[in-house]
Amino acid sequence: MNLTSRFYVGWRELHLDPSLNFQLNRWAAYGGPSWLGDVVPMLPALQDYPSWCSTFVSLGERATQEGRILDAALHFRSAEFFMTVSDPRKEPLRRQLVAMLREATGVPLTARQDVQFDDLRLPVWTFPGKSADRTAVVFGGFDSYIEEFFPIFTQMRDDGWNVIAFEGPGQGSVLEEQGAPMTTNWSRPVAAVLDALHLQDVTLIGVSLGGCLAIRAAAFEPRVRRVVAFDVLVDLFDAIQQQQPAPVSLVLRGLLAIGARQLVDESAEGLAHHDLRIAWALNQAMHVFGSASPSDALDAARSFTTRDVSHLVRQDVLLMAGTADHYIPLGQLWEQSRLLSGARSITARVFTAEECAQAHCQVGNLPLALRVISAWQDSIA
Repeated sequence: MNLTSRFYVGWRELHLDPSLNFQLNRWAAYGGPSWLGDVVPMLPALQDYPSWCSTFVSLGERATQEGRILDAALHFRSAEFFMTVSDPRKEPLRRQLVAMLREATGVPLTARQDVQFDDLRLPVWTFPGKSADRTAVVFGGFDSYIEEFFPIFTQMRDDGWNVIAFEGPGQGSVLEEQGAPMTTNWSRPVAAVLDALHLQDVTLIGVSLGGCLAIRAAAFEPRVRRVVAFDVLVDLFDAIQQQQPAPVSLVLRGLLAIGARQLVDESAEGLAHHDLRIAWALNQAMHVFGSASPSDALDAARSFTTRDVSHLVRQDVLLMAGTADHYIPLGQLWEQSRLLSGARSITARVFTAEECAQAHCQVGNLPLALRVISAWQDSIA
């Protein structure tokens, strides 16, 4: 199969809200014209999160009735993404959509095994490439399910990779079914997977927040020989604050610095009451980090940085970034390059609008991103 045939290439301005526009392009990358054909006529209805969720549930139900399993799964994922953990629809919909994603991509349940990690079971999926002599260990970030990357993994497999994909604490089923919050000590779950599968000489690929976690893991795991930050992320808290008005960010940093946690919580709750986007983001952060309050979640976010470990990385590193990533400022790419003072080599790749790859994790041109990773791997192997 030609690399571009599995993905839709192109970036479209579908919604005035940058975050919602990104989500639409995120799923269009997999669903292409068929998925977009369902969604575009419904764009006027996507006014807020409740209307978003109800619209995509309806689209998913219709696509299911029509036997379009991938479209249905992507619609359900679009809806479930903005449902809070208190929404009774969320968990049943999550279980349904991940099963549909497996079905749509033809990945059998036999490709999965559970790896013991402390008192947890990490789901590990194996995609063996024919005559492949390169192995990638891949994971997501803050709000992904590993099943949504199955089209990427099957493409990498067909392109000559052995792909090992897993969810760790704070991710996917490990979070939703086992209640395990995210950890900064990412070398430990990586080591558990490498031990269980007897792996050496691997390329570690972290997607989104995984770009931070991959650097953190590589700093302490010598069996990782190459690292890909897809995309780069030096500091999660800084990235979050970049999305706030400068005065709000300055006040918030000051309140946290002096330990005024009650004021932080009251301010956050006041903002959330008037802005559903903030309400969703706070709820999701508290859920992922296992935090009891907004201030606890923000404190947890501050620990997800590479500044304290980057100097320990000795591997070859590929840093990827988009010029119009609305989550992560481009400046974090250059900071990460400077921080990797002991790396064997550093390659930085900036993706542009002309390539339709300027957004977070290059969702407008996934084939290009995969070609860059493979070419980089071949160039340093």
